[in-house]
Amino acid sequence: MKFEVTILGSSSATPVYNRNPTAQVLNINERLYLIDCGEGTQLQMIRFDVKVSRIDHIFISHLHGDHYFGLVGLLSSLHLNGRTKPIKIFGPAPLKEIIDVQFKHSETNLHYPIEFYPTNPDVSEVILDNQDVVVETIPLDHRIACTGFLFKQKKRLRKLIKEKVLALDIPLENYALLKKGAPYTAPDGTVYKNTDLTVDSDRPKCYAFCSDTIYNEQYFEQISHVDMLYHEATFLHNLLDRANKTHHTTAWQAAQVASQTQAKSLLIGHFSARYKSLNELLDEARNVFPNTELALEGYTYEVGIDFV
Repeated sequence: MKFEVTILGSSSATPVYNRNPTAQVLNINERLYLIDCGEGTQLQMIRFDVKVSRIDHIFISHLHGDHYFGLVGLLSSLHLNGRTKPIKIFGPAPLKEIIDVQFKHSETNLHYPIEFYPTNPDVSEVILDNQDVVVETIPLDHRIACTGFLFKQKKRLRKLIKEKVLALDIPLENYALLKKGAPYTAPDGTVYKNTDLTVDSDRPKCYAFCSDTIYNEQYFEQISHVDMLYHEATFLHNLLDRANKTHHTTAWQAAQVASQTQAKSLLIGHFSARYKSLNELLDEARNVFPNTELALEGYTYEVGIDFV
């Protein structure tokens, strides 16, 4: 089961040092989910060969521009490229008004429908439940209403042991039952246990996207034991006062979140423009939580892997 994230943007506030504002694409079983859409996201998709036509779900954490200024341009390009299938957008309620007014005053009538689902920043809610994943909002503590997103893979059916199934010449119509755990009874009456013909599917994994937030333990329980935690780490800890004033997190604090919630791995991002090199941020986080990596643009990270 594929479950990986490609970083398109990892800068905070402004593009700088070839870093772009926040955007990333989650690939779950070859379905693509766009998380935030900062300025320049379309160009990053072209640069890193992300097929925008395969994106049917977009999640926007909050309405600071570095997290959504690329959205209207992306939606416009989909229109110009002839998209007709619907696209689902999950985000703060006022985002719908922003999208509508942009297209109203450009006299653009999209060829495809936008299905908009407002998020509630005050409580965690399930906002998507399909055959691959369940997505929950994570209420965060930022200067304006902000939510993270928790992606929980669904467990797949059992896998057939191909050589055994073929050796017994089991009819195709039995495959679905075998994958659901049923035994197989051969024409001569011999009963084969399901565990002799199938193996369990991979353990489902979880990915938590924690966008802009001050350090606040209110969301710790919800993200406990995730396989990969993406957490903003805007500043080094020597700028804690600045982080608190702007409702952001330091690299040290992001690592504390990962440690206290027993995450398997940590990606840090949303780096301040003051840092040309990111090595100090990585070192600070790794001193607390060793299995940490920088969210570097163009890199794809498999959810649940060990970095070090």
